[in-house]
Amino acid sequence: MTRAASPQTLAGRFPDDFLFGVATASYQIEGAAEADGRKPSIWDAFSHMPGRVKGGDTGDVACDHYNRLEADLDLMADLGAKAYRFSLAWPRLLPDGTGPINEKGFDFYDRLLDGLKSRGIEAFATLYHWDLPLALMGRGGWTDRTTAVAFAEYAGLATRRLGDRLDTIVTFNEPWCSVYLGHLTGVHAPGERSIEAAMSALHVTNLAHGLGVRAIRAERPEIPVGIVLNAMSVMAETEREADLNAEIRANDFHNGVFFGPLFEGAYPASVLQACPDLAESIRDGDLETISQPLDFWGLNYYTPMRVRDDPDSSFPHVATAPAVKPEKTDIGWEIEPRGLSHVVRYLYDRYRLPDFYITENGAADNTEIENGAVSDTMRLDYVSTHLSVAADLVSENYPLKGYFGWSLMDNFEWAEGYSMRFGLVHVDYQTQRRTIKQSGYWYRDLIAAHSGRLISAPRSRGRRDLPRRRW
Repeated sequence: MTRAASPQTLAGRFPDDFLFGVATASYQIEGAAEADGRKPSIWDAFSHMPGRVKGGDTGDVACDHYNRLEADLDLMADLGAKAYRFSLAWPRLLPDGTGPINEKGFDFYDRLLDGLKSRGIEAFATLYHWDLPLALMGRGGWTDRTTAVAFAEYAGLATRRLGDRLDTIVTFNEPWCSVYLGHLTGVHAPGERSIEAAMSALHVTNLAHGLGVRAIRAERPEIPVGIVLNAMSVMAETEREADLNAEIRANDFHNGVFFGPLFEGAYPASVLQACPDLAESIRDGDLETISQPLDFWGLNYYTPMRVRDDPDSSFPHVATAPAVKPEKTDIGWEIEPRGLSHVVRYLYDRYRLPDFYITENGAADNTEIENGAVSDTMRLDYVSTHLSVAADLVSENYPLKGYFGWSLMDNFEWAEGYSMRFGLVHVDYQTQRRTIKQSGYWYRDLIAAHSGRLISAPRSRGRRDLPRRRW
C-alpha cells in the first residue's frame, strides 16, 4: 500500500509556471553504438572491459532509443511531460571529438528536437553526460587541457546547429562523477585511480565549462545556460566538533571544488593546501574563465552523504557514517527526503546562486511486471515525499523552477549495468517493450492536475523566459 500524497493535492502546492519533466542520458538509452558514423566513447571502451560493469553489460543496445525515437516521444507526451532533459552524444556528432562533423548524428537530434517541438515539450539539452569520444583519450582525456578546448569547439558547433530549438543548454552533468568516480575511485570510465589525475580532471572540466559557456553565448546569447551538479547533502554523524569539522572539509572536497570556482572564482583553500596538484594546474585567467555568470543551475539529489571524522584517512579525512533512516532503495541508498532541503539551504546560505531546477531525482526500484502492471510503490512514495520537500522549498522562496524525474525509462545504469531500474517506465530489454509503472501513472496525474489549473491561461510554448539573473 502506497503512502504517496494525492497527485491533485500535491500539484496545488506548486506555482503555475513550475515545470515538470523527465530526464535521460544518451549513452544510457540510445544504443546504436556503431550506427550512422558514431564512434566509441570512453564508456564503450570501459563497459567492454571484463569486470568493469555488473553482468558484463554494455550500452551497445540499451533502450534502442535511437531506433525508437518517435514511439518514445509519444510516451513522453502520454505522460504529459512539459520538458525533456536529455544529453547529446558527443561521439555521434563529432566522432573523433574534433574535426569533421557527422551529419547523420545531427539528423537524429534534428528529429528529436522537431518531435519535442511538435508535441509542445521543452528541450533541455546537456552537452556532456560522460560519453567522451574515445579518440580524445590519446592525449589524456579530461586530464589534458586540450580537451577543454575541444569541448568548447563542440559546444559552439552544437549550439550553432541545434540552438534554434533548444530552451536551455547545460554544459556538464555531474562533473563530480566524471572527475572522482572516473579518475579517483576508478568505478566509472576511464577507470583511473589517482588523486593527481582527479585534480587535473577537476580543473580541466571546470575550465571546459567556462570555455563552453563562452562558446554557447557567442552563438546564441539568448539561450539560458547552466550546469548540473550532484551537490552532496553532507551530514555529520554527531554534533562533536571533530565530526562538524569533517562535514566542513567534506563540503569543500565534494561541493566547494565546483561551486567555489563557478560562483566565487576560487577553489576552497583547504583543498588547494591538501592537494598541491590542483594548485599547479591553475593558470592565469583560468578562474575568470570558469566563473562565467550562469542563468540557472541544476541539482541532482538522491541520498545524503553522512560523514564522521577520520584523521587516519587521506584528505578530506572523513569516513562514511552509517545511515540514520532504515529505508533504502534497491541500490542501497538511504531514503532521506530532508537531505534535499538540507543541501539546498546549505548552498544558498553559502553561495550567491541563481534560479535552479531539480534536474534528477528518483529511486532504484526493481519491481518487475506482474499481471501486466508494475506496482513500484517504493518509488512512488520516494517521488511523492521528495516532491513534497520541493514544494516546501518553493514556499520558503527558494528559486526552484522545475523538477525532472529520473528517469523516463529503465536504462543502462553505468557500473550497475541493467541490474538497477530507475524508470517511470519499465523496459523489457529483450523485447524493448515499454510499460508505464504505477509511479509513472501517478506522475502523469500530478502533471495533469497541475496543468489543469492553467486551462484559462495556458503556458506559452516558446523559449522559457528565465530571468536574466546571472551570478
